[in-house]
Amino acid sequence: MTTSPTRSPRLLLITTVVLVVAGVILLTVPQTPTAPATSAPPRATAPTAHPATTAPGSRTAQADSPAQATASTTSTQSASASALPPHGEGVAGDAAIQKSLEDAWPADLAADDEHNLLAAGRGLLRADATGVGRAKWPTVFGDPDQAIASAFATARFRIQAAIARKDGSPARAVVHLVWAGVDRGGTYTDRRITDWYFARTSTKGAPAWTPQPRT
Repeated sequence: MTTSPTRSPRLLLITTVVLVVAGVILLTVPQTPTAPATSAPPRATAPTAHPATTAPGSRTAQADSPAQATASTTSTQSASASALPPHGEGVAGDAAIQKSLEDAWPADLAADDEHNLLAAGRGLLRADATGVGRAKWPTVFGDPDQAIASAFATARFRIQAAIARKDGSPARAVVHLVWAGVDRGGTYTDRRITDWYFARTSTKGAPAWTPQPRT
């Protein structure tokens, strides 16, 4: 049995129609292009921040500000302390101690008052430390007939420096003394400090300074 040759054109037609339809479908569907992967650009590096250069005088001015606020009250005492001689230097260092006292406490008394107070203060200190001259100050040392052992040897006693200044009012004063000596145990010490206080009084119309008993 021989196949009919009329089927071949029909098959071709169907195939053609199917291809056309498929082509139309492909043309009508939108094609989304795939974006090629791109590498992210490198992150910009932040510039290194360099600290600003401090002006030559800035740090000094800041550091000096607290010191300048208290310089009026401490500079004189600091300079005086640094000028003190070492312990045990002897008579050679007494002038420096005297100057340090005068620099730290400026004079505020009349010259005559200062002179009289210094003489009295030195005498009181010597009498107290060595026993010499206590009879002159009965109100301070009591009955002069009572023997009081001296604490320091007279030969090794030395006043290194002394100043007299007001003590809060014109009618009161203090004598500030720095001294050295050997005690009864044989120990030598210098730059000892003793203060004697005085009150202004009048004797027969003449002003005088009276030592105050120790409390």
